[in-house]
Amino acid sequence: MTTFARALGVATAAYAVATLVRPSVLTGPTGLGDSAPAQVLTRAVGARDLASGVAVATAPTGRALEFALGVRIGADLGDAVAFGLSDIPSDAKRKTLAVSLGWAALNGVALALLRR
Repeated sequence: MTTFARALGVATAAYAVATLVRPSVLTGPTGLGDSAPAQVLTRAVGARDLASGVAVATAPTGRALEFALGVRIGADLGDAVAFGLSDIPSDAKRKTLAVSLGWAALNGVALALLRR
């Protein structure tokens, strides 16, 4: 079941590249706006997600891959907490929470499948 985990890693890395190149990919849907600080924060998150996505996509099967998935899950849950506590518009908050918790759940399923 490593194929599912690897696909999630590739998808995460691809989205991360998109946010690094064009921060509005993330700042638009989240309601963060187009300010310079929002772009810096978005690129920092993009760099984190690129590194963790590549790790999931390329880590050796076993503990290394499980650890990489754990990092991804932690990052997504951290995003959910940060956005959940923010004062962004309610509609954007709901969407952002759904996406971040959805990705955490998908990575959790991948981790559970690896451990079977």
